[in-house]
Amino acid sequence: MSAQRPAHGPARDGHLHAWAELLRAPAAFTVPGDVLAGTAAAGTRPTGRTALAAGASLCLYEAGMALNDWADREEDATARPHRPLPSGRVRPGAALAAAGLLSAAGLALAACAGRRALAVAGPLAATVWAYDLGLKHTPAGPAAMAAARSLDLLLGAAAGPGAVRRAIVPAAFLGSHTLAVSLVSRRETEGGSSTAPLTALAAAGALTTVLAGRPAPDASTGAPTPATPADKAARAVRAALAASYAATFARPLAHAALNPSPELTQRAVGAGVRATIALQSGLMARAGAPGTGVLTAALAPLAAHLARKVSTT
Repeated sequence: MSAQRPAHGPARDGHLHAWAELLRAPAAFTVPGDVLAGTAAAGTRPTGRTALAAGASLCLYEAGMALNDWADREEDATARPHRPLPSGRVRPGAALAAAGLLSAAGLALAACAGRRALAVAGPLAATVWAYDLGLKHTPAGPAAMAAARSLDLLLGAAAGPGAVRRAIVPAAFLGSHTLAVSLVSRRETEGGSSTAPLTALAAAGALTTVLAGRPAPDASTGAPTPATPADKAARAVRAALAASYAATFARPLAHAALNPSPELTQRAVGAGVRATIALQSGLMARAGAPGTGVLTAALAPLAAHLARKVSTT
């Protein structure tokens, strides 16, 4: 009588680790904040539909990760042979099937969140697939990536009863950050250009100013509106989150601008991905939800901890 294979072992753990690499598990922590920022921007509180929208967002994001590696499998065989597909740890067919199933699951969750959410999730899914299968290596690639992030924020706004139009400007801010990171990432393997890091640095400075904000003047006198203790606390949170965003993203960009080597450019890209959480948190605080922003900011150290264990490059 043969011995049973243990449920957990090196082979199983290695397989799970390969899928974590394929789906870029640490980057998944940057996803829920999109929906929460959209909810805050629309002037509503998170509900069960918000959770469904966040689930839809996560599924569509991970679908894009799996599809990305499937589409780049031949290029990765030369440039990144350690990735899960070229190394043989995950089959290409399994990656493509995962992309399809995750996309279907994302749309189904969005449908459960309501018609408005599904109306946003449909174009979001289409953008993800169009980017991975055709737009990624074209001049439209960074804009498509930015559009996907903007739509993801709008998904959160659409899942609740608030006005989606109120989330358009925050969505544009998030899209601008994503566009900046995407432009820098285009030179991360060869480096050699300071233009993209300098442009991204300017964008980061502008976004930091927006996040920190200033008290709106009184409409009748033009004088600053008197602040209550709660207002002062909210402004302090807003300033702290803005500083966190700048500290995470600006310094690596400055290094990449001064010395655009592949290593420093890659560090700037990684910092831009991590800074997404700080930006989302700052947008929530700016929209009047500083508590949600602080809780979302707590995802950053969790993402950093997982990134030390799972390769995303």
